[in-house]
Amino acid sequence: MKSPFPGMDPYLEQHWGDVHHRLVQYASDQVQECLPPGLRARVEERVVVDLPSEDRVYYPDVRVVEHERPGQAGTAVAVSERTMVEPLEVPFIEPETQGFIEIVETRPERRLITVVEVLSPSNKYAGRGRDLYRQKQRDLMDGCVSLVEIDLLRAGPHVLQVPLGQYPPSYRTPYKVCVHRGWKARAEIYRLPLREPLPTIRVPLRETDADVPLDLQALIAQVYRHGRYDDIDYTVPPVPPLDADDATWADELLRAAGQRPATPAPDGS
Repeated sequence: MKSPFPGMDPYLEQHWGDVHHRLVQYASDQVQECLPPGLRARVEERVVVDLPSEDRVYYPDVRVVEHERPGQAGTAVAVSERTMVEPLEVPFIEPETQGFIEIVETRPERRLITVVEVLSPSNKYAGRGRDLYRQKQRDLMDGCVSLVEIDLLRAGPHVLQVPLGQYPPSYRTPYKVCVHRGWKARAEIYRLPLREPLPTIRVPLRETDADVPLDLQALIAQVYRHGRYDDIDYTVPPVPPLDADDATWADELLRAAGQRPATPAPDGS
């Protein structure tokens, strides 16, 4: 089964941990097939640990407490009676593992050519994750490394390399892609409306190489199919909710696809 949406499925944001990992791996596979000799696409990981805040859920750690029973007469050995598990007062902060793609030369020094990032919520909201992402943007620019940023999340503020104020109004779509070539000062942006199929974008390599195509719509279709997201409940609004116009459009789309009850006819039939 495929998603009822023609482009990005807004309901996938509720499953972003799984979706993100699949997108990165499938994008790496798609790019790998088109790379010229001497270049390889590698999936790398970073671990982000944010400080506690009211906006995130944390899991309590546990401690093991051993209660002793007095030793028998004539011996000084204490016999363990039982073991209790109690929550610690200090929460354990669950780290988030984020994947991204690096395109590197195989020789002689494995020079980093291009980085492809699929944004996660921790990249967008204030905290350690966003600070690290901002620093990475600066480091890649200083190192003349190309950066492809893919934002398929409606939630969260804009953090792509090109400030939102520099986008033409028609490009301020719910989803966005920004491509910065390491040897150019100007960046390329793509418009990704909710109601249209996702585009095929161009991934830059070395200045002398041809760009590699990355079909975003094919990636989302692969994620939906392999992730078996046909169990999504489309009768409820997505999170975050759509604006009024898009919600009306989505309702008609989902009813036509049989994902919501059909609208009764005016005569009640």
